[in-house]
Amino acid sequence: MKLKYRKGLLGKAMFLFLSLVTVGNCFAFGSGDSLRLFLIGNSFSQNATRYLPQLASEGGHPLKIGRAELGGCSLQRHWDIAEAAERNSQDPKGKAYHGKSLRELLSEGTWDVVTIQQNSMNSGDVNTYEPYAKKLYDLVKSIQPNARIIMQQTWAYRTDAKTFTQIADQKFASDAKEMWVKSRAAYHQVAKELGISLFPVGDAFWAVNSNAKTAYRKDEKFDYSNPIYPNLPDQANSLHVGYKYDNSKKLGFDANHANEAGCFLGGLVWYTVLFGESPTKLKFKPEQVSDKFAKVLKRTAKEVVMRNKDVK
Repeated sequence: MKLKYRKGLLGKAMFLFLSLVTVGNCFAFGSGDSLRLFLIGNSFSQNATRYLPQLASEGGHPLKIGRAELGGCSLQRHWDIAEAAERNSQDPKGKAYHGKSLRELLSEGTWDVVTIQQNSMNSGDVNTYEPYAKKLYDLVKSIQPNARIIMQQTWAYRTDAKTFTQIADQKFASDAKEMWVKSRAAYHQVAKELGISLFPVGDAFWAVNSNAKTAYRKDEKFDYSNPIYPNLPDQANSLHVGYKYDNSKKLGFDANHANEAGCFLGGLVWYTVLFGESPTKLKFKPEQVSDKFAKVLKRTAKEVVMRNKDVK
């Protein structure tokens, strides 16, 4: 697909950056171009694109997002749903997306980019991707032959999570680093086999979590056994929801899903890949994210995408 570059305002500097991040088959939609983006995913794709519309709007990129997302949904489950509808278009099992099938949703106009991903608990076991990633890829291409398919590399859980991803049958990662290493390897293997690009969100999360200056550290002074509402542990620099009180004032824990900062980082990575622009000049940020941490996240997104520029 021919890349479209913005002229004038960014000039040669923008062209240089685009040449770095739009290697191979990556996208670079220019100002004024409308991008139609369709997501086949789960809560992690919802997290990663939570702030993408605001970022795209500030960057001057009209964006329409379509979604086929189900909580915790794996590649296998998405395919099982699609296959049921392919066998019988009236089968309720094939209409899991608000009463519609994947084919119906994908057939609603032309989609420029379609994304897929594995669910986080299976992300470290490459065997769980097969043959479902390929089957979904083939289905998407049969409906939208000109669509660019990109896979989101999901992130590792927070370092103080109780459990981590499966890395083999009945075997699980021992910590967040192993979850990142195994899931990254699986995503790269499958993306290479399919000849598609990645949103390296998992790498961006780990770049923050593994840096001594920016990493989240568990608050060892907090009494987790006897918490007193509304007191919470110090969760500075966390990219995950972590500890919070529910409506009954009971302390809960979510080490898996992204919080405001994590959603922001995910959106910055997607923005950089989709539009081929550095996110460091964007002014938008969630209110809950400090100016200092926002700068770290923007810089991280840019650097991680550039390091992954040869992935295609």
